[in-house]
Parts: sequence; C-alpha cells; structure tokens
Amino acid sequence: MAEYKQRIADRILERKVLGKGAVLIEGPKWCGKTTTAKQLAKSVLDLGDASVLKQSSQMIEISPKSLLEGATPRLIDEWQALPPIWDSIRSEVDKRGEPSQFILTGSSVLPDANETIHSGTGRFAHVMMRPMSLYESGESTGSYSLKELFAGKTPDVQENSLELEDIAYLTCRGGWPWATLISREVALDQAFDYVDSVIKRDIQRVDKVKRSPERTRLLLRSYARNISQQVSYSTIRKDMLSNDSSTLDEDTVADYIKALKKLFVIEDLAAWNPNIRSKAAIRTSDTRHFVDPSIGTAALGLGPQDLINDLQSLGLLFEDMVVRDLRVYAEALDGELYHYRDSSGLECDTVLHRRNGSYALLEVKLGGEDKINEGAASMIELANNIDTDKMPAPSFMAVIIGVGKYAYRRKDGVYVIPIGCLKD
Repeated sequence: MAEYKQRIADRILERKVLGKGAVLIEGPKWCGKTTTAKQLAKSVLDLGDASVLKQSSQMIEISPKSLLEGATPRLIDEWQALPPIWDSIRSEVDKRGEPSQFILTGSSVLPDANETIHSGTGRFAHVMMRPMSLYESGESTGSYSLKELFAGKTPDVQENSLELEDIAYLTCRGGWPWATLISREVALDQAFDYVDSVIKRDIQRVDKVKRSPERTRLLLRSYARNISQQVSYSTIRKDMLSNDSSTLDEDTVADYIKALKKLFVIEDLAAWNPNIRSKAAIRTSDTRHFVDPSIGTAALGLGPQDLINDLQSLGLLFEDMVVRDLRVYAEALDGELYHYRDSSGLECDTVLHRRNGSYALLEVKLGGEDKINEGAASMIELANNIDTDKMPAPSFMAVIIGVGKYAYRRKDGVYVIPIGCLKD
C-alpha cells in the first residue's frame, strides 16, 4: 500500500468530527476524500461498490438503520449514490445525540431539496477537499507560513528550488494524490483520464440530465482558454460556437457550467466587496477557475513543454494553480478566497479574508522583477484606498511567484513568496 501523505483536511476533519454527529466531505473525485476519511473511520459502507449499492438500495426500504450500524465514526462513502440514506443518518444522529457518529463523502453536491426531507442543518458539518496543494504533495518546503504572516511574524529569507520547468510540470500534473506517487511520465496521464471521465460519464450522471460529451469538451476547452479571467457566459458561448455547428444559447452554457460545478470541476472565484474611499464601482464578475489547473491543460491537450513555449498561457494556468493552493490553505485558516477589480482598472488577483475580519492582499505573477513591481504597486494602491475607519488595513501583502530564487520582504513591506515556499 502506498504511504499516506498528510493532508491539511486531516486537521480540519478531526476538529469537525468532534463537534457534530456527522461530517460531509465534498470535493472532486480522485482528490483523496475516501482515503482521508478512512484515517479516522472505524467502519465503512462503500456505496461506490456496485454490489454494495445494490444491496443497500434494497435495505434502505426495509431496514435503513442496519446500514448505519458499525463502529463509529462510520464512513458512508459516495453517499449521494443512495440519497435516502441522508435522512436516515440525520434521524440516527438525533437519536444518538452524540458527536463523531458518521463521516460521509461525495463527489457531487447535495441532491435537490425534494430528494431529501431535511437539509441536515445543525447535525452535519461540512469539509471541502480539493486536489493536493504543493505543500501537501511535497514540492513546497513550507518555509513561509500564511498563519505566521497573519500573526505579524516576518520570516527570514528562504530559498526556492522550483524552476520554470518544475512549474510547468506541476501545472500539468495537478494535485491528484495518485499522480504524486507514480513516475513523472505516467503521472501526466491522470488529468487526461480525469477529463475523459467527466466528459464521457460524469456529466451524464450528475443530475440524470442527458448532455453532449462533445459540447462538454468544448466548454472545458473554452474555460481553459479563458482561465483566470473575468469573462461572461456570452464570451464562452461565442468561443464554443466557433467549434459547435448546432444551436447554442447562454442558458445551455449556464446549464453545463452548473453541472460541472456540481461535480466540483469548475470553482469560480467570487468578487471581494471591501469598504473603499474611491468612488470607482466594484466589479462583481467571477474569475473563471478549475478546481485544479491540470483540468485546463488536459482539456487543451497541453504538456509541460507546450506551456514553456507559451509563457502567457503558463502564467494564467499558474494563477489557477496558486488559487487552488490558496483555497486549500484558506480552509485551514478559517478563510475564504476572493478577487478584486473596480471600474478604474485597479485589481488584486486574490484576497484571503478570514472569519475574524483580517485579510491579506495577494497578487500572482509567474516571475520577473517588472511583474513583481507591478503587482506590489497595484496592492499598495488598493490598500491606500481601503477605508480603515470602517475596516482594518490588510494584515500583509504578498506577490506569489512561480520562478524566483528567494522568498523575502521588500523595502515597501510587500512579501515576495515563491509558491514552492508557501504553506498554510
């Protein structure tokens, strides 16, 4: 058996299990939900196994309680394959009146309200898992901690060992746990297999609506071409139409995107709405992102060398990877990730806003002194526009880079942090 690599979600799950009768772990398939859940679970009901599902479908009508019997926490894997079990778990949690009873995993979102009697509010805690960050997979040294930066600590200068070739490879490989354990050449196949599975099977099964595999492929390719940008559904539709001879309206595009969000393939970045002194209108459009950058490279049929030959595309897909990592780290910091852009053109790629009200401004650049200066200047201008009578100033500002020898603090106070040095 392959060695288990510790996940940031391990710590989150341990805490959540202590506070609720049931914990639901959601996220894309292949991201490690089941393996992580099994580190805590004492018994398992695997509804991803066709024979187990068939038997359980019969038992849910006759004796639903029997499916829930077993040492606790009991793992109900791929629970959404048998939606009625949700209410059985909810009822059992109420009867037992104790925490740490069940862990559920699912690779699609909750079923529609009419498929379950009760939402589970108050009984269920939620954990979102994504593919591995570079710190979890072992490529980041973790020498620069976001938690310590929020606490006001200034780390010493740290060295970064990742080169351009490494960044290109890691973007294409993605954070799929199995891909981090096998040879580099074979690892690159995992994202292609994932995309093929989404196109040929998952898009049909997510909500039992018949959708075109070819149209799904076109949408993923369009998303990849517009990754890390604030483009409208109309723009995506026009891009798809150039390769789709049939009728295609925005409602259809929206339906496909909704299905891909249910599968946790697409995870757009919402806009941040701070108190600012400027009269510029804050833009509310989402920034387009995948849950892992390798989905974009696989959708476009690109490999590491293709990205090295097209640094503009690499820069946008690198930003997608940074967003993935920052979202993983934000979960551990009780935070959410946003982006900022206003009508004056002022923008910030990512804002990590924590539940306690503190936040950090984070720009993303592949590398280069000019780009770093540009990112730092943009964040300083935004920070100066924050109305600090109504909200605090940023805890810190940082440019997250792909290529660069050192992690350090500039004279203007802005940190420069290679992704290969970052952790939560």
